[in-house]
Amino acid sequence: MKIYLDGKFVDAADAKISVFDHGLLYGDGVFEGIRLYGGNVFRLEEHLERLEYSARAIMLDIPHTRQELSDITCETCRQNGLTDAYIRLVVTRGVGDLGLAPWLCPKPSVFVIASKISLYPQEHYDNGLAIVTVPTRRINPAALPPTIKSLNYLNNILGKIEAKQFGALEAIMLNDQGYIAECTADNIFIVHKGAIVTPAASQGALKGITRDTIFDIAAELNVPIHEANMTRYDAWCADECFLTGSGAEVVPVVKLDGRVIGSGKPGEITRRVLASFRRRVLIEGTKL
Repeated sequence: MKIYLDGKFVDAADAKISVFDHGLLYGDGVFEGIRLYGGNVFRLEEHLERLEYSARAIMLDIPHTRQELSDITCETCRQNGLTDAYIRLVVTRGVGDLGLAPWLCPKPSVFVIASKISLYPQEHYDNGLAIVTVPTRRINPAALPPTIKSLNYLNNILGKIEAKQFGALEAIMLNDQGYIAECTADNIFIVHKGAIVTPAASQGALKGITRDTIFDIAAELNVPIHEANMTRYDAWCADECFLTGSGAEVVPVVKLDGRVIGSGKPGEITRRVLASFRRRVLIEGTKL
């Protein structure tokens, strides 16, 4: 496997960063998880825009233009002979001392990995997931804006650990007001009386690229969609539920906290959304 690392393509075994890199020491950096489908990098421009916004928010200067990052991302896939892949594009603060000060890190580090990912077995796409709500709350947006896709995922990891302890592959995280924010690694949508509903980013949800795609799909399908404050009650009483993310794609949820959602099977709107999504990933984006 070839990894892009600071201007060179190197073997995976040689892709190393310093123990003094602030991305490692403090989670000081930003990243994107991107998908390659049939030689098409899905919505690459949108991913690179979000990366730029995340970097701007933490005052991190990316040492490449957007076009350069696009070329690097595509070339990493070509170097590994991939037509379907999960791509991880990371920008760290770079090497500094043992203090927090980011201004003492003179040069950011950039690396790109293109490999495979399979978050959920196929059976869960066919039959749906059973998920739970975990005790760990999502970080307040005033403390750390969820719109910054940073390297610090410990909040989500704590939720993931709790999900596993409860025997679930994924879990809902509430915000400090008790509203649903998102799942540990996915955005969440419900279907209620023919309309799609999802938490607002202001409630602690990441502005996901796949999440944005669902809004476009809803318009295509003439299905109403809106953001709202959502409680567990809303999800328990929903007709359908599904999760979205670059890794997860679109996966149905059929049970939450031991309560069956809707019919207990993936719903009609979820199936239509998934069908449209699978068509779009092959044509929307950047060809290798």
